[in-house]
Amino acid sequence: MTSRGTKYWNSGAIPLIAPDILGDIIAQVADVGVVISENGTILSVLVNPSNDAFRELERWEGRNIRAVLAIESVAKFEQRLGEFLQAKGFIRPVELNHIDESGKWSSPVRYSFHRIGPDGAILLLGRDLRPIAEMQQQLVEAQLSLERDYETQREYDTRFRVLMDSTTEAVLFVSVQSGEIIEANGAATVLLDRAVENLVGTQFSDCFEGRKRGDIVEGLATQAISDLHKKTTANLRGNGMMVDVFPTLFRAAGERILLCRLVPIDASKAKSDDLGKNLQGLYLDGPEAIVFASESGDVLSANDAFLDLIDAAHDVNVRGRSLSDYLQRGSVDFKVMTENAIRAGRMRNYATKLNGSYGNPRSVDVSVTKLSAGTQNIFAFVLRDANRAEATQSRPHPTSDESMRSVAELVGSATLKDIVAETTNVVEKMCIETAVELTMNNRVAAAEMLGLSRQSLYVKLRKFGLLSREIDGEE
Repeated sequence: MTSRGTKYWNSGAIPLIAPDILGDIIAQVADVGVVISENGTILSVLVNPSNDAFRELERWEGRNIRAVLAIESVAKFEQRLGEFLQAKGFIRPVELNHIDESGKWSSPVRYSFHRIGPDGAILLLGRDLRPIAEMQQQLVEAQLSLERDYETQREYDTRFRVLMDSTTEAVLFVSVQSGEIIEANGAATVLLDRAVENLVGTQFSDCFEGRKRGDIVEGLATQAISDLHKKTTANLRGNGMMVDVFPTLFRAAGERILLCRLVPIDASKAKSDDLGKNLQGLYLDGPEAIVFASESGDVLSANDAFLDLIDAAHDVNVRGRSLSDYLQRGSVDFKVMTENAIRAGRMRNYATKLNGSYGNPRSVDVSVTKLSAGTQNIFAFVLRDANRAEATQSRPHPTSDESMRSVAELVGSATLKDIVAETTNVVEKMCIETAVELTMNNRVAAAEMLGLSRQSLYVKLRKFGLLSREIDGEE
């Protein structure tokens, strides 16, 4: 209301606004305002201060608006401008695409037409459609991605069904949380003598005699985690058939699932000449500790006998750690054994000590074999507890017999003190020669193996005349 009590803003009319203020209002209300003549010449451009992308339009004053429109937008502009000039009632906004001189910059804008003066000037108020266009593009891409994922899922589902139907072994998928069977193949329905619809959704424990739900599912899950490929024997309910259950645990969509292969006992009996199963049985149940390690020393797998030697509770605590962590001389022992295995293919009876998880080192004899795994080498270590050996065999040495005879000849011709000193020299020389040979003349490794400094080792090598030997010489 004015001071006279009249309305300041009448319906259908607005008060007079100063030209400089009007421009600011237009720039704030719309993303861009373009004033053109009836023939399309750009007279003025007002750009919203918050929209820097349309600053390009400010340089187009004086040009024809058709020159800054995409080819497909020119026809739409001509049609809508003609309708506006003929005053055919309400004129709907038109969506136009702007381009620059190079034709690279493109921006979709929705324009509404407004007459602003008797001189024929026309105001085009524009709204930037790029956010809407980007959202639409994202929706289209999301829809296409969903369709691709759906097709991929259908493809994998088809492969899964074909694989399940063509597999001759009875296979069941069991939820660890609920203990229910969630999938079964045709071989499983035949073995269990039930239809698929009668298997899916039932408790896995109901398929066996005298088995409780929690006992069998949790037991199989624990067995699968151990990664020792063991099996569980159970009686099928109904026909009483004995089967071996081989579990594999995995996680899908946040749920732990067991893949259980059911093999009848008669079908699972191995032939006496089945080398693979025989070796697997030797690895799992043999008395000798067996470890497989990579070239870098990481433990790939270890059997229960090795876990007993180092007092480890589970192979999970060992896999991935370096085998040198358990050897008395660490990387020196590992390097000596692997280098000899690489050179000769194998190494027998290497004496060292094995450190357990809680101290208490044990003397062991180690045999190493180099194996090929594709393009990489792995090493199989067989460790025997030397303390339990009935007898130890002395290693033959080329100079041992001659040296011992020379010592024996001293009896009667020299004092006991001189004989002991000579014997000490013989033993010391034999130990140094053995260490140099085992390390392939690596003086640093040989010194560490003997517990000597490198300088002390060189002194003893000179003392016994071993420096003059050409054993892949290093000097």
